[in-house]
Amino acid sequence: MSQTPPDWQSLCPFWPAATAQGYRAAGIWQAETFFDVLDGLVAAHGDRLAVIDGARRLGYAELRNRALALAHGLRVLGLRRGDRVIVQLPNCAEFVELCFALFRLGVVPVLALPAHRDLEIGQFAAFSEAKACFIPATVEGFDMVAMARRVQKATASMRHVIVLGEGFEALYQPDGPADWEGPVAEDVACFQISGGTTGIPKLIPRRHMEYIYNVRCAAKVSGFTQATRYLCALPMSHNFPMACPGFLGALMSGGCVVIAPNPSPDTCFALIAEHGVTVTALVPPLAVLWLETAREPLSLELLQVGGAKINPATARRIGPELGCRLQQVLGMAEGLICYTRLDDPEQRIIHTQGRPMSEYDEVRVVRSDGVEAAPGETGELQTRGPYTIRGYFNRPDVDADAFTADGFYRSGDIVSRDSDGYLTVEGRDKDQINCGGEKIGVDEVEDLLLYHPSVVDAAVVARPDDRMGERACAIVIPRDPRPSALSLRRHLRDAGLAGFKIPDEVIFVDAFPQTGVGKVNKRQLREMLQRQHFGGDVPA
Repeated sequence: MSQTPPDWQSLCPFWPAATAQGYRAAGIWQAETFFDVLDGLVAAHGDRLAVIDGARRLGYAELRNRALALAHGLRVLGLRRGDRVIVQLPNCAEFVELCFALFRLGVVPVLALPAHRDLEIGQFAAFSEAKACFIPATVEGFDMVAMARRVQKATASMRHVIVLGEGFEALYQPDGPADWEGPVAEDVACFQISGGTTGIPKLIPRRHMEYIYNVRCAAKVSGFTQATRYLCALPMSHNFPMACPGFLGALMSGGCVVIAPNPSPDTCFALIAEHGVTVTALVPPLAVLWLETAREPLSLELLQVGGAKINPATARRIGPELGCRLQQVLGMAEGLICYTRLDDPEQRIIHTQGRPMSEYDEVRVVRSDGVEAAPGETGELQTRGPYTIRGYFNRPDVDADAFTADGFYRSGDIVSRDSDGYLTVEGRDKDQINCGGEKIGVDEVEDLLLYHPSVVDAAVVARPDDRMGERACAIVIPRDPRPSALSLRRHLRDAGLAGFKIPDEVIFVDAFPQTGVGKVNKRQLREMLQRQHFGGDVPA
């Protein structure tokens, strides 16, 4: 079976020709794919330990051989270069093997989270025209197979539902031919999912040549070496634990990846002690939980914290109480990553989110009046560079707003920048809630609430939270008979909304404050709620 691979250049905006040529000439982009990189790692490291997952141990050569065998099996199923598939696996060695198998085939994974449910997975599958999905049988008691079958029934393109542990091993075919055409460096390697995606998804196309540069640069800034033992505690499909530098960075440095099934302190502390873990990555709420649980310093050398801004008071505790250095990370799946440097003074590490990792990153901070901000002034973070995308997958409607005419990505992050280029996050310009590093697009939740027969109008806003940073709060104008908060949350769950998006609180009001043009004034609404329901002042 043969098919013409997709024209990625038309589906996903590419860099201008002169810019791309400059990146190639500088050696930033190289003519290699992730599987080419794995071949090189095998040549350099052979049987050196690459992955630890429970009792399983994979050397570099075995990882490569198993990934190639899995690629053979997936090809027998009919998957070809340019096809899209949904990957929704938990943290496990099979996730690593599957990624490299897909990289070899040129099949593009849409990297979903285990927490996503019918609504999100259905949207991802339909929009990407996914031909298969890879899932575990259950996640925390939820029947993933039943969900996948529902999505398959509604998605004309989806031919296969592949369940981890149910004949999955039979897909590995070590004796198949390997003479098929694979991807090229400019092909899309994977789709990350934009935080706060609502309705039609915003899929982030990460191409082999730029994502490889992303990983290598991140690993260098983070000090990864062959001695690195990286604990993958966060969901592996996230950009942060995957490529910033993540498990890919550990492997590309010749190090070892230790896989944690969950990020709980009990689980991770035991793995850190057993395997001599040197570095891991957390979001701020988990860092707080680890601090509250630790009874003595860990053997960690470095803790990376990102996904949301960490409170300086919490940041200051990490060194003394966990016994390791802190590295703050400000990144986005669309590209730009900023790090505090390992040799930065403590005050800079505590109070800033770092500076861009590459000398080729272009960053500007733009005030609301369109003027570039002076040092210390706040404005929107805008960026372009060799690993920041120039547009989403097949979304020219979104690209028009998300990117400037000269190719800068408008992040929506409000930041200030000091004279040395270090950034401090001050807030968000976009209507999103950052709950423990997970971005929630409020439009999606509001729209679903409006489908409830007892809801006249609804608004979803963030309320400050010491542990999670922000939590979602739904403010509802009800009609009689007034619904209960429980019934509204059940309504959202039944609609297939991921659990982390369901508001923790529901507050009923008679009317919303409005702007001069009749829109809900979210700022006044937050201030009103802070005074009347939560107490105190709302942060600016």
